[in-house]
Amino acid sequence: MQLNLRMTATASATLVAAFLAGCNNATPPAKTADAAASAAAGAASAVATAASAAASAAGGGQVIKIGLPGPVTGSVAQYGDIVRTGALAAIDAINKAGGVNGAKLEGVVYDDACDPKQAVAVANKIVNDKVKFVVGHVCSGATQAASDVYEDEGVLMISPSATAPEITTRGHKLVFRTIGLDSMQGPVAGEYIAAHYKGKNIAVLHDKQQYGEGIASTVKKTAEAAGQKVAVFDALNAGDKDFGPLIAKLKRANIDFVYFGGYHPEMGLLMRQASQSGLKVQFMGPEGAGNTELSAIAGDASEGMLVTLPRAFEQDPQNKAIADEIRATNKDPSGAFVMPAYAAVQVLSEGIKKVGAAEPAKVAEVLRTNEFNTPIGNIGFDDKGDVTNFSFVVYTWHKDGSKTLVK
Repeated sequence: MQLNLRMTATASATLVAAFLAGCNNATPPAKTADAAASAAAGAASAVATAASAAASAAGGGQVIKIGLPGPVTGSVAQYGDIVRTGALAAIDAINKAGGVNGAKLEGVVYDDACDPKQAVAVANKIVNDKVKFVVGHVCSGATQAASDVYEDEGVLMISPSATAPEITTRGHKLVFRTIGLDSMQGPVAGEYIAAHYKGKNIAVLHDKQQYGEGIASTVKKTAEAAGQKVAVFDALNAGDKDFGPLIAKLKRANIDFVYFGGYHPEMGLLMRQASQSGLKVQFMGPEGAGNTELSAIAGDASEGMLVTLPRAFEQDPQNKAIADEIRATNKDPSGAFVMPAYAAVQVLSEGIKKVGAAEPAKVAEVLRTNEFNTPIGNIGFDDKGDVTNFSFVVYTWHKDGSKTLVK
């Protein structure tokens, strides 16, 4: 699959190295930081060179650039790859079908490392690059921080993965998403816990970040409203590696079930260390925990984890051709955000077609007043920019990275 893709360096090597150090809650030796920064810069340069050659081979003509900001580096870089898989597949398919009003789409990748401060720098870079449309950001904290810049500067953003409700509660007119909210996902988990673990000792944990704490709080509130007491509500620090003290606390409380609001690096380590320490509990997490890297971290301990995810769009017969095209590029179509990202590019292109020009404000109005047939279903957007007709379901996770729908 030929892709119009180029990587844009958004920060100095020093900034990238500093972020990577922050992810681990420690200051690494100077040589380690320099090596990480050099590797990140080298990767960006390599992609930029290859993409530039591809663009040249494709020839000239009008181009509509779509910014693809998200984590290329950092502990949750895999989520950025999942989003880019869907977005770039859509860009390629649309270009093969003739483009948009005679123009070709070009995906431009920016690395925000899922860090809110770096996301603001990326957003300003996108504005300076005169990119008018964005599919991203990926993480909720980064998305909310960047969205203010886009709103002020007239850039239309659609996030296929940021689920924190606060993102779309501030009256922005150019902010959309093709993913459901934690206010939808949290109750699915909370109601499931109350229905299936009634009378058990429940712990709800989070990582102190906007996404993790927000969804954990919703799960706790929902479970308690259904009559299920939460015995432990506690937090860990994102980037921590040793959860021994927290596991000891869960043992003392005789916990039977642990819900963790956060991402897969901490969830994987928590499950592995709990298993190693003899703590036998049922774990559950949100879509931020459900990807194959979790199984690589947790190993056998990941078998049987419960996770709330969008339904498996790649298994829909109507999406077979899209899924097959993605597999043909050695990418995985089953990531939770692949089809939402594909849908984001699709509705952007259809909006531009209806307007007849790449004008964000007019495209935003088209998105709010129309419905679109996409790989995630027939969708529209409400006045806040949130997608309509979206739901989360509960899956059982398996150690090989596959999942089974809970009946």
